[in-house]
Amino acid sequence: MLKQGMLKRSLPILAMLLAAALPLQAGAQAYPSRPIQMIVPLSAGSAVDAIMRSVTQKMGENLGQSIAIENIPGASGIIGAEKLKSATPDGYTIGGFNDGTLAILPGLKPGLPYDPIKDYAPVSLVAGIDWVLVVNPDVPAKNLAEFLALVKAKPGQINFSSGGNGSPQQIAMELFKAAANVDLTHVPYRGATQAALDVIGGQIPTMFTAVAVVSQQVKSGKLRALAVAGTKRSPLLPDVPTVAEAGVKGYEFSTWSPIIAPAGTPKAVIDRLNASVVKALSDPGLRERLIAQGLVPMGTPPEVVTQMTRDGIAKMQAIGKRANIKID
Repeated sequence: MLKQGMLKRSLPILAMLLAAALPLQAGAQAYPSRPIQMIVPLSAGSAVDAIMRSVTQKMGENLGQSIAIENIPGASGIIGAEKLKSATPDGYTIGGFNDGTLAILPGLKPGLPYDPIKDYAPVSLVAGIDWVLVVNPDVPAKNLAEFLALVKAKPGQINFSSGGNGSPQQIAMELFKAAANVDLTHVPYRGATQAALDVIGGQIPTMFTAVAVVSQQVKSGKLRALAVAGTKRSPLLPDVPTVAEAGVKGYEFSTWSPIIAPAGTPKAVIDRLNASVVKALSDPGLRERLIAQGLVPMGTPPEVVTQMTRDGIAKMQAIGKRANIKID
């Protein structure tokens, strides 16, 4: 039991604590009371950008506030990752990322200016992304076997593009090189969109990229798809075999895209965001649009993002060591 003197001294302190807590509670209950900014650390037109533009439109309807996307490409996502890390953790700046930034780079490149576990608060996985190996139509290879023969005849002389050092495009090809025992030369770009455009334009002969980015160009004949990178064929490209089916046994590559927030974002805000993502991805129309883009809709508890990140980093560390993949 408190003595009377102690009680008198405690009352002002309790009053101050209650006064400080009330605005926080009210803020959490009222969230969001203004528009939200989403940082996408990749270029406009990338698979992640397409995913987030579709999902945030439905999320905005659920939250009653608009979500504006800011593309901050560069350094394979590092620039955008740093900006999100330093943002105020109030739920009004969130991130639409991919495992390239959260798992691939951290698994292969030490000394990054951000920690994918400590510096961010996970919200939800949004979608899985299918990948495909494409070539410019002028490349004299109609299938994967002919492509491998061409590359083996010209070791190191055929270039491939990517969204930058440590990007998923590079990792997909590095894994392919190791699995197929071939040598191609990496040409990194500042973003995956321009990397794909230069394959379409013929400046670069080949790359791995997301099916969602190039399916229309494949169907129109601007690109030739040689093989998809997953364990099964893409519904968008049903006539294109998997890399394993086409002769490179054991090869598989796919990626995933989550929504995250700066570390320290209140749990009530994370819960509100998570509920809006899950509700958005349960919409039949949105699910259909995502699937039509070669994407796999998800919608998960926040802790799934953390586990996927940890597992992805460990996997990349093992792959990097086995395949001798080094990111400058």
